Amino acid sequence: MAADGFFRIALGVEYKGSRYRGWQRQASGVLTVQETLENALSKVADSPVSLHCAGRTDAGVHACGQVVHFDTQVERSMKAWVMGANINLPHDVSVSWAKVMPAHFHARFKAIARRYRYVIYNDQIRPAHLNEEITWNHRPLDVERMAEAAQYLVGVHDFSAFRAGQCQAKSPIKELHHLRVTRHGKMIVLDIRASAFLHHMVRNIAGVLMTIGAGERPVEWIKEVLESRIRRSGGVTAHPFGLYLVQVEYRDEFELPQRYIGPHFLTGFSELDG
Repeated sequence: MAADGFFRIALGVEYKGSRYRGWQRQASGVLTVQETLENALSKVADSPVSLHCAGRTDAGVHACGQVVHFDTQVERSMKAWVMGANINLPHDVSVSWAKVMPAHFHARFKAIARRYRYVIYNDQIRPAHLNEEITWNHRPLDVERMAEAAQYLVGVHDFSAFRAGQCQAKSPIKELHHLRVTRHGKMIVLDIRASAFLHHMVRNIAGVLMTIGAGERPVEWIKEVLESRIRRSGGVTAHPFGLYLVQVEYRDEFELPQRYIGPHFLTGFSELDG
């Protein structure tokens, strides 16, 4: 129980962010994932529902491992929360699981790590499929150069050079656990896991790595960008289309349900597991 007479419910959520102005509820008339999901859950609860999420995604960014929670006095089965929400949601948002949580659980503050994947379609010809779910780069990209450069960012660093100007994080110092760059046919996947992320951090890293992969800068340039701690030294911010929040990790005590690490069209590539 979250408080006297209240249940704390956690949900697993996935969504295609293309037509939303990000996760966070905004002014009236602005379409967001949070408001869309809250409206659906409020119909199931027959009362207002207010959500807290593990990580606020930007406009156009997707999720297949978002975790949220809410408090309610309404008793429903976990199946009712999942199926009831999905009946009332549009085609591009889906609830995958629900679980009653202890009062001290918090989707954001109890998370110990977050993982993103950035998917690049690397070909001269613009793809007709998944065009809002991957980032197209027409220049031939050298994955080995990108993978080598990525290792300069692993560890604890000041990531100010990869931080958006409007970032509200208290500190730019983050621990990056891994940054893997792999090719799968025409697709290149950046798989990045960290304790937490700064605003636009993954997209700015992707922009630098694609510049290096295209041969426009040497591998060591990423180290210069990192050490400069100046955002403008790192070039352009990559498009949001290929970015997915794929996993949020919590301590074992919470026993949250585990699903595949997405997006779904990558689940056949076993080398991405782990």
